[in-house]
Amino acid sequence: MKKVSLPIRFGLIMSVILIAYFLILSLFNIHTNPVYSFLNAFITVFGIYETVRYYKLEQGDDFSYSKGIIAGLISGFIATVVFSIFFLFYITEINSDFIPGLLETTNYGSDVSVGVVTFTVIVMGFATTVISALTVMQYFKKSWNAA
Repeated sequence: MKKVSLPIRFGLIMSVILIAYFLILSLFNIHTNPVYSFLNAFITVFGIYETVRYYKLEQGDDFSYSKGIIAGLISGFIATVVFSIFFLFYITEINSDFIPGLLETTNYGSDVSVGVVTFTVIVMGFATTVISALTVMQYFKKSWNAA
């Protein structure tokens, strides 16, 4: 359990930050504009960076590329799942006008369902997690160059 407690903790923290950011956007009624979701990627990258950084400090000489990337992926996947559950609850129970507002902003058409929007959020979160973990690990991997 000790090996995954740090990524779980950081994943939950990232999800809270993502939810707070989404709710702040909703206060200004700009949460239906997809342009603002780009900050989600920066939140994810920073969260995965901190996860891997702390994991490397915790592991010491035992740290490896595969262990670091797994820690980053776990934290990002947890953040994505928790945020997606919140998002599904938000668009079905709290603000049922979200999808019509999204359709007005983006011109997707009128036949987009709650499932399609939620699936898109999940896929985007998982894709951002994988890309972020691979990118962050370039900074933390051991160099093969002699110093």
